Amino acid sequence: MRMLESIDFSENKLFGSIPESMSTLTFLSFLNLSNNRLIGRIPSSTQLQSFNASIYAGNKLCGLPLPNKCGVDGNPVPSIQNRGGKEWNGVEISWLLVSIAVGFIMGFWSVLGPLVISRQWRCVYYQFLEEMWLKISNSVNRHF
Repeated sequence: MRMLESIDFSENKLFGSIPESMSTLTFLSFLNLSNNRLIGRIPSSTQLQSFNASIYAGNKLCGLPLPNKCGVDGNPVPSIQNRGGKEWNGVEISWLLVSIAVGFIMGFWSVLGPLVISRQWRCVYYQFLEEMWLKISNSVNRHF
């Protein structure tokens, strides 16, 4: 097992931390752990720190070669870029966008809903629009 030269574990839904025993794979020349659910500190060894940081992308890892610093508990220190969204099936939910969408839907249907449902409201609304159109067109005709 120590003679492995290439491992590609990308997109395998692996979770947990990287085992310390991976640092003993000294013949490893290619490793890809991207897009899994790995968390915690990358084990200290010259082998695992020598790879490009992109092989750890899509995981919540910390330590060299990543710019993420590890806390006392071995987990990544939260960065300023974290906006406080929750993850659902691997997708971060931005509550700001959710609230904007809900507000738009509520506002849109609170105005158009009664017009679609009630014929009386539709008649009153179009009568109001017609009166406003006449006032504006009369005002424009008087000035020009």
